[in-house]
Amino acid sequence: QVQLVESGGGLVQAGGSLRLSCAASGRSFGRGTMGWFRQAPGKEREFVAAITGVTLTTYYADSVKGRFTISRDNAKSTVYLQIDSLKAEDTAVYYCTYGPRGGTVRLEYDYWGQGTQVTVSS
Repeated sequence: QVQLVESGGGLVQAGGSLRLSCAASGRSFGRGTMGWFRQAPGKEREFVAAITGVTLTTYYADSVKGRFTISRDNAKSTVYLQIDSLKAEDTAVYYCTYGPRGGTVRLEYDYWGQGTQVTVSS
């Protein structure tokens, strides 16, 4: 079992930045893939970014490339999402997720956090 707790969301003006954190606990964290998805009101939950456990390979949705940066600290069992140049369309609940071999598809992940709200004002 893995528990994931997100933090760092909030209200920010367009063009601003946020850093989301997700602390994992409950089992060995280092080898699996950590990811971030988001869900805007009335929309499906969508992939944002992911980072593998050993090689630290990163993957990004096209809509966030160049603005979002995912990283992880295995010693702290924590994954981060640095969000820069925020846009109104980035407004969503952001979910942290973990899977042994997760990729860009929601079904590839086994554990999910409760989510943290990011609201961008224009």
